[in-house]
Formats: sequence, C-alpha cells, structure tokens
Amino acid sequence: MESTLQAKSRTDAGGVRLADAPPAVDRWPVLHQRWRDLLFLHRPVPVDQLRRLVPQPLSIDSFDGQGWATLIPFAISDSRPFGAPEALGMSFLETNLRTYVRSPDGEPGVFFFSLEASSWLAVAGARAAYALPYFPARMVCRKLDAGTTISYRSVRRVGGPGVELETTWQVGSLIGLAAPGSLDHFLVERYVLFAHRRGRLLRARVRHRPYPICRAVVESVRETLFARAGLPALPTPPPLAHFSPGVDVDIYWRHALT
Repeated sequence: MESTLQAKSRTDAGGVRLADAPPAVDRWPVLHQRWRDLLFLHRPVPVDQLRRLVPQPLSIDSFDGQGWATLIPFAISDSRPFGAPEALGMSFLETNLRTYVRSPDGEPGVFFFSLEASSWLAVAGARAAYALPYFPARMVCRKLDAGTTISYRSVRRVGGPGVELETTWQVGSLIGLAAPGSLDHFLVERYVLFAHRRGRLLRARVRHRPYPICRAVVESVRETLFARAGLPALPTPPPLAHFSPGVDVDIYWRHALT
C-alpha cells in the first residue's frame, strides 16, 4: 500500500490524478481497520432515480449509462487509531448501502444512503467525525461448512422499525483482481467517500490493496434497506454479487470540499 505522500505524479485506483501537495488531512491516516468477509450485492438503478436521492453538487457515476446501488454486509476487526497497539482494537459487524458518484472535480467515490453497525461506539464516532448516516443494529454473522457458507442478519435498533437484512451465501471460486475498465472494477474498487452536512460536501479517503474477489452464490436474501432509502428492492437472486475475504484498510480524516 502506498502512502499518499508517495503518490506524486500518479493516479489513484479510480484513475484520478492525485495532487502533488495533498491537504494535510490526506497525508497521514487516522484509523486502521481490517475488513473481512464482504458480500457485495449489486443492482442497477436508473440514474434519474438516484439523482433525486443524492445531494448536489455530487454527480451520479454510471457504467455504460447505468447507475448502480450496492448493499455490503461484512465484518470489521482491529478497528483502532492509526499507530495504536492492537490491544486497543475492537471488532463489530457492519452493513452499508451505497451508490456511485463523482465530486465536482470528477473524482470517483461512493455516497452512503445508510450504514448499520453492531457497535454503538462506532455509530456515534462515525456520525460525529464523518457525518455518515450510521444506525445501531443487532447483528450476527455465522460461518458454516468450514467457512464456505455464511449467514448474516441485521436488524436496526434505532432510526426506523423493520429495517433489516437477512442473507445466506456460498463463497465461490476466486476471480482475482477486478480488471480496470470492467464493471467489476467500477463497483468494487472505490477509495473515496463523500458525505453532506449542513450544506457542505465532505470527502474522506481510504487506502488498501485491491480486493481479491470471488464469485458468490446467494442462497437467500431478504432486506428492507433499499426501500427505506427510496430505492427499488433488491431482487432475489441479486443481478450481480461478489465476495471478498477482505483487505486491511487505512482511513484518512475528512475535509470540506464546498
């Protein structure tokens, strides 16, 4: 993994040229996490429908003219301030619902409609520090058949009754790394998040190695997160799914773009 300071005259994973003198908030990470057992459940959504839900000045990022939304249940471990000892790390489950956007200067990233977490501390911290729409949830993840089958359930505690996800999937064969320019790469390899608070657009970067991705066979999925966000429900089976065993992630501080 390269540090942002080493990124002079190069581009990030989205193909956007990085500034030679990045803002101080992008020079050193503030948080380290390990993201594990990620299931990416994708569905196409018309660009005009996403446009009504995503705040300006973000634009909708599309692939061949098609917008997308993705639901991602996964596990987070070793979440701690960057440089802090592992003994201070905490573990929890998370589910997020996102779409794909670009900033006013064309930088690709994601915009979250919602994020669920099993840790109240993580919810409070992310809401305060990053203006992200986190909600506390009761969550459980079980691995079966020597880890080849995973069962996941999440029920939101606060912020709307009946907001939940229940899904079971089988981990399929390894695909490898997503090829640049492919739909897989468009949907999976994103390194910037955007948020909106009090009329201001906020941006934060993450850094990690490219995801190793596998095929995923979704045995069942029942969710109400899409509808809660004003999106069409996720079909069963989903139109497209990926699985990744995970990556280690460094998270940078956010700053205002507008």
